[in-house]
Amino acid sequence: MPQSLAKLLVHAVFSTKNRAPAITSEIEAGLHAYMAGVFENLESHAIQIGGVEDHVHVLFRLSKNKTLVEVIQKIKANSSFWMKKQGKAHAQFQWQAGYGAFSIGESGVQDVTRYILDQKTRHQKMSYQDELRKLFAAYNVEFDERYVWE
Repeated sequence: MPQSLAKLLVHAVFSTKNRAPAITSEIEAGLHAYMAGVFENLESHAIQIGGVEDHVHVLFRLSKNKTLVEVIQKIKANSSFWMKKQGKAHAQFQWQAGYGAFSIGESGVQDVTRYILDQKTRHQKMSYQDELRKLFAAYNVEFDERYVWE
């Protein structure tokens, strides 16, 4: 085959440092738009970005030319820099060190998109920690509670 073809879909989630409620409604749309631009620059199209005050979910198509860790690190570094430029209230903004990332198939895009769009409603009833526990269970990811929450 003379060319390399791939379609790698990833559902990623990461929190603000110590789950600080830093992503206010006033800044959320700008942050998500900025992140979408960074994804495009990394050849990794963002399909859906959403979340609440203390964390973000992203469904994206991972470039065949980039590693997952490279994309996540650059998204977090660039968006953190952008947040810090949004005024004094965000001058100390940081993302948590880690992230969760889950592969999905094409048939799951609609459900994951809906899941991401429903974040505000979901978090009226469920904590970030409980949500991650459910995601880990659904994707059969082993984890150690001592190292997941920073």
